[in-house]
Amino acid sequence: MNISQLRTFLAVIEHGSFSDAAKALGISQPAVTMQIQSLEGDLGVTLLDRRYRRIDLTEAGRLLVPHARKTVAEVQSARDAIEQLSGEVGGRLEIAASTTPGVYVVPRLLGAFDARYPKVDVSVSVHDTAEVVERVEDGRAQLGVSGAIVRNAKATFDRIADDELVLISPPDSPLASRPGLTADDLAHAEWIVRESGSGTRSTTERALASAGIDLTALNAVVQLGTGEAIVSAVEGGLGIAMVSRMVADKALRLGSVIQLHPRGLKVVRPFFAVMPKGTPTRAASAFAAFLHDALEGGEVGVAPAPGTGARVGA
Repeated sequence: MNISQLRTFLAVIEHGSFSDAAKALGISQPAVTMQIQSLEGDLGVTLLDRRYRRIDLTEAGRLLVPHARKTVAEVQSARDAIEQLSGEVGGRLEIAASTTPGVYVVPRLLGAFDARYPKVDVSVSVHDTAEVVERVEDGRAQLGVSGAIVRNAKATFDRIADDELVLISPPDSPLASRPGLTADDLAHAEWIVRESGSGTRSTTERALASAGIDLTALNAVVQLGTGEAIVSAVEGGLGIAMVSRMVADKALRLGSVIQLHPRGLKVVRPFFAVMPKGTPTRAASAFAAFLHDALEGGEVGVAPAPGTGARVGA
């Protein structure tokens, strides 16, 4: 059993197929198959059930997963520690980001970060907030960017920016021409919402609850997995929704949706850099500092958080 076999095993689980794992690892599909077969041969067990065109973990495979993740993380940590001796920042940096920062913030910074730290190999994956934090906790990611804090997480949260959420509707909605929208108007509207676990959804729910709206009675006609899908649904006349201004910006400028302005409802959602408790890798520290400076300079369209730099142990 070696580290390459364990990396391949985890990649197959992560991507759900041998072919997708091969693409992610930059190797051929037969090489992935050989690595898995060698690992199963070394251990004397079957780790993956490959029947019915699906890949499922066997009992032995499920037992191996946490050990494989821990081993891969420790090997990476050792590499990072050794690279520190050279005085250069390098190595692999896995970033897990929730949807809005993962689509609209982090990718815009990668070019400039690569120019400054060319020896860092960056990979970005997008998940809901709960999954972002889980990946940082178990070492699959060395840094996360989320739209909310997960309580009791084994991670630290550094508030790095504030993102405005806006309430949007189709231009021909009756609400669009109604002056002085009230909580009662919103409570009886048809809503399009994000999936459970999304930072946007939890922020929206808190804002509506503070406005006196009973969330259990909210008329949510559909639940969608991305802000872009929600904007498209609003454009299609399905209902109203609250999304990041960054997500809605193009549709607002085109006039395919409009912004509603309910009395007393101004919603700001923070973005956090999520780091593991303990000593982060040099690459993670470098990207966190780079991210902080870029957001403070207003380079990606979000406001710097007031009093940035405060770490919150959650």
